[in-house]
Amino acid sequence: MRGRRLWWLLVLVVIGAGLVGWRLRADGDSAPRYRSEPLGRGDVEVRVAATGTLNPVTTVQVGSQVSGTIAALYADYNDRVREGQKLAQLDPTFLAAQVAQNRADLQRAQVELRQALRDSSRTAPLAAEGLVAQADLDASLTAVDAARAGVDAARAALDRAATNLRYATIESPIDGVVVSRDVDVGQTVAASLSAPTLFTIAQDLTQMQLEAAVDEADIGAVREGQPASFTVDAYPTLAFEGVVHQIRLAPETVSNVVTYTVVIRVQNPELKLLPGMTANVSILVDAARDVLRVPAMALRFRPAGAPPASAENGRGGATLYGLGPDGTPEPLRVKPGLSDGTWTAVSGDGLAEGLPVLLSLDRGGKAGGANDTVNPFMPRPPGGRSR
Repeated sequence: MRGRRLWWLLVLVVIGAGLVGWRLRADGDSAPRYRSEPLGRGDVEVRVAATGTLNPVTTVQVGSQVSGTIAALYADYNDRVREGQKLAQLDPTFLAAQVAQNRADLQRAQVELRQALRDSSRTAPLAAEGLVAQADLDASLTAVDAARAGVDAARAALDRAATNLRYATIESPIDGVVVSRDVDVGQTVAASLSAPTLFTIAQDLTQMQLEAAVDEADIGAVREGQPASFTVDAYPTLAFEGVVHQIRLAPETVSNVVTYTVVIRVQNPELKLLPGMTANVSILVDAARDVLRVPAMALRFRPAGAPPASAENGRGGATLYGLGPDGTPEPLRVKPGLSDGTWTAVSGDGLAEGLPVLLSLDRGGKAGGANDTVNPFMPRPPGGRSR
């Protein structure tokens, strides 16, 4: 009986020790744990994102000033052409006949002028002797003036017909590359209302311009001369560089969204960039180099039980939290600077590189930094692990 009592006493001692240990462990686990990030140095860049289209700097549309049928083509897509080089030929039959007709009209007018001069030369002496009426003399002089006008009109008509005949030969107005050909042999072009476009020529594809649509909320930060970088789908791993050249004042409104066109000049020495490519653009509008910076979320974090923000925060100041010697959050007064939404430049007394600052509660029991934040809208790879 006595041994049985000792056995039960031993069981009670073990259970009591377990309860005490569990309570101590629970009390230890109840202390909050935090995610932190060491204060470091780096660059903070503010960028404006936009999309746009690549185009040649200078593009000329070559048209026809006369109507006719395309008789021959001498240039095609991607051909390099020189100024004055023949691109196409319209059928000149009708235009050549018009020139011949106007030449004959000029000759007839010249004959009529000579006849009028002869008549006038005979009438003048007779009028002086009173053998013919003054009205006859005046009529002969008027006939001379009319004949001269007829010669001038016929000569102008001949010049116009000759010019139209020259227009039947389509020539390149600039040195460049044919990027578009809009006609074929046998096609009829009509220039009665507006000049039809036959070719589109880009002057120099080594110089391109990117026309980016920037939202009205961001256009105030964009200035001429700012650097820009962009990517295109054809070369997703390459980043191309450019410089803001022009900010056009005319707005573009699509579905009540207002944007402004920003022209970015781009060097294209390897001719990788082609007209019409879509680009994702990033314009650098401000930057702070080699500054102390913290994750932006650190400026928004406030531990439970922390005192309210001081009046300094409302005057451009902010509060970070580190860990004091006793392991409790300790406020640090700082002055925030430039921010890109992820990182914020900070300055203030007591700040040093490597000083840990608190970001949030560590709810998962794993310490981590700012880069551990996961966007819930980003797709995850198979297995549930984020990259």
